[in-house]
Amino acid sequence: MASSFKIGKVEIGGAALFLIAGPCVIESEAHAIKMAECCNGVSRALRLPYIFKASYDKANRTSLKSYRGLGVTAGLRILKKIKDTVRIPVLTDVHEAVDVQRVAEVADILQIPAFLCRQTDLIVAAAKSGCAVNIKKGQFVSPWDMRHAVEKCRDAGCDRVFVTERGASFGYNNLVVDMRSLPMMREFAPVVFDATHSVQLPSAGENGKAVSGGQPQFIPVLARAAVAAGVDGIFMEVHDDPKNAKSDGANALDLKKLRGVLQELVAVRKAVTQSNRS
Repeated sequence: MASSFKIGKVEIGGAALFLIAGPCVIESEAHAIKMAECCNGVSRALRLPYIFKASYDKANRTSLKSYRGLGVTAGLRILKKIKDTVRIPVLTDVHEAVDVQRVAEVADILQIPAFLCRQTDLIVAAAKSGCAVNIKKGQFVSPWDMRHAVEKCRDAGCDRVFVTERGASFGYNNLVVDMRSLPMMREFAPVVFDATHSVQLPSAGENGKAVSGGQPQFIPVLARAAVAAGVDGIFMEVHDDPKNAKSDGANALDLKKLRGVLQELVAVRKAVTQSNRS
């Protein structure tokens, strides 16, 4: 069974449900700080441990013309400011092993993107950085095969590793979530459920645009199911203006809905915990 560990005051794999949330990509310093403060405020009100997430670079966009972010230098400066001023742990993606050590000087958690979950050199570099590591399960990977990615990390000296489910490819331009994957992976690592990427329609934007679509109306449904299934944490990309977000707006949760969704998740977690005790 998965063992727990702490990132600051946030326990990964412990008794309390925790939240990872923020915009897909850093759009500006002001926007990133606003989102961190807002998400943190909602989480604190519900006594839900919180980790801020945003990417300084999105290297796996559909089109060459798609917005990728502010880059590593500006992005890390902003993440450090959020970490120091809002006083919360931060998580961000790393795409290349060469960037790991620089990112590790700021981030508390290094995230291995789903498309790179089999990249051994990247995982090993992240494991040796001194940071905790979140490995997102590739859309093409079975839940039991994620054990190998976790073992790469542990063999490299990092026991502070967890995995995130984000749906599996279901034909072209669609994803489906197999809830069985959550307890399966929890046998060897703490498990987080990505409720927003799981409703993404990859590269299926309207009118043939080279962007991804989404079905955000199903975010609360899948998130509730995942919490009922016993996940350790919930991952959500949250934006105050999804229609104008520079990345993944079609599957992001509107900030206005965050409190309501989290209240439901806290209630589900409480019900499941009480049921297990009786």
